[in-house]
Amino acid sequence: MLNVGEKAPEFTLADRNGQPVSLSDFAGKRVVLYFYPRDNTPGCTRQACAFARLYEEFQALNAVVVGISKDSAASHDRFAQKYGLPFVLLSDPELLAIQAYGVWQEKKLYGKTSMGVVRTTYLLDEQGIIQKVMPKVKPDQNAGEVLAFLKGESL
Repeated sequence: MLNVGEKAPEFTLADRNGQPVSLSDFAGKRVVLYFYPRDNTPGCTRQACAFARLYEEFQALNAVVVGISKDSAASHDRFAQKYGLPFVLLSDPELLAIQAYGVWQEKKLYGKTSMGVVRTTYLLDEQGIIQKVMPKVKPDQNAGEVLAFLKGESL
């Protein structure tokens, strides 16, 4: 996991249309970088839809929302179309950003241990410096908590 005050690692990943998107493309904007396990799962869908509902408020605060998972660009495209997601979804099947941001971790589910993406959100300032790290976030609360932080409200 990365720490507040560190420069966020640069990456270039494919968006839902297969086009390359780099973190540096968002220079001058605040970035909500949220890592999630999988498209079309109950928690991930609720989290994405919450970000979509609040998207205009994020835009008003000069913030972009970027979701990253190891799903394919085609999966992201279907997910975004199905739920009307207006923000960027990036595909990281090689785990380049996922590992760089320390969110590929051991998880336990029903007594079984496996490796996977731990739902984590990073908030970056306009220069790409990490302002807040939110590990193991709750899908239903994450978007509201991020918005409150960006507005300067305490969490």
